[in-house]
Amino acid sequence: MNLETKWLEDFVALANTRSFSASAKQRHVTQPAFSRRIRALEQAIGVTLVDRTTTPIGLTSEGQLFLITARNLVEQLNESLGHLRGLSIANEALDIVAAHSLALSFYPPWISRLQKGLGELPTRLVAMNVGEAIHVLREGNCDLMLAYYDPFATMQLDAEVFPSFSIGKVKMLPVTLPDENGEPLFSLQRDSSIPYLAYTQGAFLGRSVRMLLKNDPLRMKLRTVYETAMAEGLKGMVLQGVGTAWIPDFCIREELKSGRLVRAGDESWDIPLEIRLYRCSLVHKPGVERLWRQMMKLPRDFLQA
Repeated sequence: MNLETKWLEDFVALANTRSFSASAKQRHVTQPAFSRRIRALEQAIGVTLVDRTTTPIGLTSEGQLFLITARNLVEQLNESLGHLRGLSIANEALDIVAAHSLALSFYPPWISRLQKGLGELPTRLVAMNVGEAIHVLREGNCDLMLAYYDPFATMQLDAEVFPSFSIGKVKMLPVTLPDENGEPLFSLQRDSSIPYLAYTQGAFLGRSVRMLLKNDPLRMKLRTVYETAMAEGLKGMVLQGVGTAWIPDFCIREELKSGRLVRAGDESWDIPLEIRLYRCSLVHKPGVERLWRQMMKLPRDFLQA
């Protein structure tokens, strides 16, 4: 197989822009020449990488997998050249994507704990919904992904291509504002009609709640009065007394401890979830490799938040 480095760089540029004309401009060649180079790459490896029937253009499933390899090869080459030129990458930051609630409430104490065992660990964190995060990981646009895992509701990832560490257990609790007597303002066991603060249709945590309520008559008691994709947004509305919502326990520890929030139902309504840190095994960035090796040496209870 005869591959040219510039073809790989062209393909990475095309995956980023999703446009032949924009990529050609970025790569300082004419669009026909750029198109020929992408065709030459596809012919060299024997598969179609680009779906040319969509606008903007997309990648085939083979293209998505090859993109990870192409990015990896280009990055490794640039890193090697950097070393030869005397450039240090020892402190290169790791790019991490995380679900919004994990980025806000879980990540800071967890990364602080991890650094106590591993030493300084420069990172860049971007918050997004779980679906977007999985897409970013699949295309090699991040080094690590911090996400919830629910075997009954999650989008599955191939464990060989995307290995993971379990780093925390969490429960989603139904909570509400207390009344003047400290009792639930809205009770799942008592009330016949409950204002419900829901996750939007595409939100991962929303799928977990819907799985819980799918065959339960309680869902008939819930009337949706507000929707958002973010747990912190639901927490804010619960604190305003608007209704009840299922919220990850680490987001509301202080509010439960102080009595600002109370359970809307007993433990039978809790939803257990797992938190995992994912990587792509096709990416061999030195910083990620070092971190993964170091984490494998740590006791499992140390990794758990």
